[in-house]
Amino acid sequence: MKTLLLTERENVTGELESMTDTPIIDVHCHTAGIGAGGSGCFVSPALLRSWKYRIYLRAFGITETELLQEGDGLILHRISLGLEGSSRVGAAVVFAMDGVAGERGELDREQTEFYIPNEFIAAEIRRYPNLLFGASINPLRGDALERLDRAHADGAVLVKWLPSIQHIDPADRRIIPFYQRLRELGLPLLTHTGEESSFTRSRDELGDPERLRLPLQEGVTVIAAHAASNGRNGGEPNHQRFLRLCAQFPNLYADISALTQVNRLGHLSRLLKYGELHSRLLYGTDMPLPSTGITSPWFHAYRVPPRTLVRILAEKNPWDRDVLLKEALGVPAEVFGNTARLLRPLLQGEAQTQQNETRIESEKTDQSGF
Repeated sequence: MKTLLLTERENVTGELESMTDTPIIDVHCHTAGIGAGGSGCFVSPALLRSWKYRIYLRAFGITETELLQEGDGLILHRISLGLEGSSRVGAAVVFAMDGVAGERGELDREQTEFYIPNEFIAAEIRRYPNLLFGASINPLRGDALERLDRAHADGAVLVKWLPSIQHIDPADRRIIPFYQRLRELGLPLLTHTGEESSFTRSRDELGDPERLRLPLQEGVTVIAAHAASNGRNGGEPNHQRFLRLCAQFPNLYADISALTQVNRLGHLSRLLKYGELHSRLLYGTDMPLPSTGITSPWFHAYRVPPRTLVRILAEKNPWDRDVLLKEALGVPAEVFGNTARLLRPLLQGEAQTQQNETRIESEKTDQSGF
């Protein structure tokens, strides 16, 4: 039985009070696009030539021909269908992805690996009640604050950064006004921490968790994607730098996406030893990676009982398989409900906005006599 059936977006929070269990929301889900159907998306020539591009399309269960025929929105449609088929996960936050900002605050296409506009994601998300809008705004854009306000008005539930790819230094004091506006709007900042190996180039020093000290000091709710589970900075492992910040800032959270990958073995169990952090760990998948061999349950056979492993391997839905594997690895029930609890104020605000818009349209119809 699915924890929550999302027939309307406001049901994400509307049923919380009457349920024993909170809904499971995937806080870390990617989409992709090549510009098909006028989406405005693009992929750099270097990434298009890379073997990684073909792997990602295969992971989404889609071909380039299908995208050219039906448009980039087809991937979001497939994501929504996958969630409909899940018995455990009710919704997912799907990310836009801004690019590198040039010296004058404009989009630098030459330096940008891939680009997914907020406007495209916001428009597509409205078609699917089980998808939530994760905006992406490079704070060095000349109109960053205006873009942030627009994304919030369009229903964004968080802002996503990938600093090592977008060339964003979270410690750059020039972006304090952006942090202040995030805090005012109540929008969390979900930002990649640790090394990044999904693209053709990466500035991994920008994934140093210590660089998050500035937004944390400014009162922003920060979600450290992947809990800084790999890489080193300042002569020590990134996860140690992350843990030190956790002890200092209660507004620092982390998602557990990608932590079942073969290149991150052992980090999930290490993270779970810190019971005081369980209330700040958020369920995420890093979809579409759970649809690739890199997260195969076989890599965890040494820790999972054989019968449980067989049951996990038999599960075809990638979200349900991910939940089963993480449960088998010791993730407590509390963690699976934390995303819904964190995003509740934003979801309730969006639901109220939708209700107001419906009421206004109804009043206009009544006044027109139709």
